[in-house]
Amino acid sequence: MRIIIINWVCGLASVMLCSLAHAADHKDKLQNTIDLQIKTELTAKKSQKKIDGLADQADQMLAEYRNLLRQAESLRIYNNQLDKLVLSQQGEIDSIAEQLINMETTQREIVPLMLKMVEVISQFVALDIPFLPEERQFRVAELQTIMERADVSLAEKYRRVLEAYQVETEYGRTIEAYQDELELDERIRTVNFLRIGRVGLYYLTLDGQQAGVWDAGWRPLDSEYRQAIDKGLKVANKQLPPDLLVLPIKTEGTL
Repeated sequence: MRIIIINWVCGLASVMLCSLAHAADHKDKLQNTIDLQIKTELTAKKSQKKIDGLADQADQMLAEYRNLLRQAESLRIYNNQLDKLVLSQQGEIDSIAEQLINMETTQREIVPLMLKMVEVISQFVALDIPFLPEERQFRVAELQTIMERADVSLAEKYRRVLEAYQVETEYGRTIEAYQDELELDERIRTVNFLRIGRVGLYYLTLDGQQAGVWDAGWRPLDSEYRQAIDKGLKVANKQLPPDLLVLPIKTEGTL
């Protein structure tokens, strides 16, 4: 009976040892499985992180690519516009070059013409009836000075010459009264001058006692003309309305 119990105990112990050994082996395998799972999950996380990083890089590169495409399109449009501007500017350059050539030709032609015009107006003033002599001679002297100045443009010179001619032309269509000095009886006196266009230039002393007319020199007039000259002076000064004036004028070389 003891032998049976001992054998049974030995068998049970053997079974228990086998079970314990089997459990330990199972635990090791389970731990290995868990460790493998954890390792796999860590590897998967790392891979996912890499994938996420690559995806972000891909999105960023795609955004940069699209931005580069937009920039390329903008540059293409800008270059096309620049090409048009270059063509337009080249056309303007060609036009300016042609204008410069024409300007040089014009200068060669117009400068002698203006010099001749200044010479003519100078002679005209010198030979004309002597009204406003200082003012008119000064205007001519200014023209002669300007024509020699390099800092005055050709257009300005031409404008000033035309302006002088316009002023001289206006003298022939206007009536004017002004005061100036005149040598009478071998002394200088202040008198009133009356200019009627270019057909007559008269003077009347301030006391109204002497009158005269220009006839290649100053010639005194009879007293009968003093009232008419005085009236003409008032008309010129807008003190009287325009009216008929009876005054001597030069006809057929005589007064």
